[in-house]
Amino acid sequence: MEVILGSSAAFAAAPSFAVCYSRRNLTAYSSEVLILNRFPVKKSRSCYLNSKERNFAICSSSQSPDWNNAFKNFPRSFWWLNKRLALHCSFFGLKTECIPGLRKISISLQKEVKRVETLNNVIPSFSLHLIAGVMLFMTLGATVTKTPSWALTEENLLFLEAWRAVDRAYVDKSFNGQSWFRYRENALRTEPMNTREETYAAIRKMVATLDDPFTRFLEPKKFKSLRSGTRSTLTGVGLSIGYPKKDTSDSGLVVISTAPGGPAFKAGVLSGDFILAIDDASTESMEIYDAAERLQGPEGSKVELAVRHGSETRHLSLIREKVLLNPVKSRVCRPAGLGEDGPLVGYIKLTSFTQNASGAVREAIETMRGNNVNSFILDLRDNSGGLFPEGVEIAKIWLDKGVIVYICDSQGVRDIYETDGKNATAASEPLVVLVNKGTASASEILAGALKDNKRAVLIGEPTYGKGKIQSVFELSDGSGLAITVARYETPAHIDIDKVGIIPDRPLPISFPKDEDSFCGCLQDPASACYFNKVELFSR
Repeated sequence: MEVILGSSAAFAAAPSFAVCYSRRNLTAYSSEVLILNRFPVKKSRSCYLNSKERNFAICSSSQSPDWNNAFKNFPRSFWWLNKRLALHCSFFGLKTECIPGLRKISISLQKEVKRVETLNNVIPSFSLHLIAGVMLFMTLGATVTKTPSWALTEENLLFLEAWRAVDRAYVDKSFNGQSWFRYRENALRTEPMNTREETYAAIRKMVATLDDPFTRFLEPKKFKSLRSGTRSTLTGVGLSIGYPKKDTSDSGLVVISTAPGGPAFKAGVLSGDFILAIDDASTESMEIYDAAERLQGPEGSKVELAVRHGSETRHLSLIREKVLLNPVKSRVCRPAGLGEDGPLVGYIKLTSFTQNASGAVREAIETMRGNNVNSFILDLRDNSGGLFPEGVEIAKIWLDKGVIVYICDSQGVRDIYETDGKNATAASEPLVVLVNKGTASASEILAGALKDNKRAVLIGEPTYGKGKIQSVFELSDGSGLAITVARYETPAHIDIDKVGIIPDRPLPISFPKDEDSFCGCLQDPASACYFNKVELFSR
């Protein structure tokens, strides 16, 4: 018996031969097996087997074969084929799932052939041999090419590590309408990965095919910079930035929020402004992680920004400072007309969802309660988000029960975050939430949960509209990936991506953003930003 490798010279000397052909990789799927057996008669006999159809064989011959001699030689020949295929599987570094099926076929084939009626042989034997040989040649060639595990380099392994992270975590399982497995195979075959920089370039190219601005590859320094953004301090200018919405013609990077008291805040940079250049480098095609790295630097160093507000472009020279990311600031306000002993209003400014932000909010509530506070204002304006779990935990502080957020993928709802009230600290006091176009991501999850559960009145302007959730994955060399792992819907099943959360009513433009000036809007009826307490908390 001979395994056809594409050479017609094999036909003459072979008393019988077989071909193992798979439409898919032999390592993962059961195979279709084409058996062409030349019995000791004048004309040939051909049999087609499909392992998925209980090894059913369809055979044809123009003459009755010599069954005795055929069955005498066939088992030995089939055993020899099995051995040869096992050798090939081992040599090419493949798994051996193809072997057990062939062993079963060798046992059942003898029984099946005895029961098959002979048909006229329409196709000449030599033609079948030639076709089978070409099929095997192409299959083995493709298998060897597509499965280069026996020759993987360290750079290939890093690329595969990144590929697997996206494969397992990415929200869109169509991967932007492409075969993700085929991309891997093609990239390993065609993309140069001889150096670390070439490997990084291959990973960036792979991620770019997803056409998702929030899924990004991060080199070690950028990955470290991203992780530092969830900590308590940063050295920079105090800006939170993002990409412009796709349905606009704006270029550059948009300012989501500014850290109160930071260099950008002092220079008058506002949410909604556009960063056009950083140190003369255009931001038109710059990634946000690259921009974040450029904005940060040693304390006391200078950075030049081109900032557009409306139709006006300003050139700013800012000195980097150590920006404290204290996520929570609070004040106790005494509304006008309620007297010295009247109930007070607690104001909480939440600037970001950093580590233990929920603990800081809970502590502020408990402290103000001891000062005769019986209603709260939660200010989420210019809060660009942060850690998703912290947003969920803060929602639990205000809710006695209900859904907080639905996590969805391409198939629909994948997970539900809800609360039973066990972690509630302030589930009954009147609550107002302030939002604006700088309210994004985890802030929108919190605002949506409080609005849809009718726990709070939302006042302000529509929020930013970032309805996707990213997770970060560190690779073995210190680089990493930020991957969109899900999209979310509010408890009312509203997808706010690119739309935002619509508040219940607007907030006067003159309403201050800093906590020091806020209380004046409740105390002084002559102020342009004055809000009566009853009016403020009414729906």
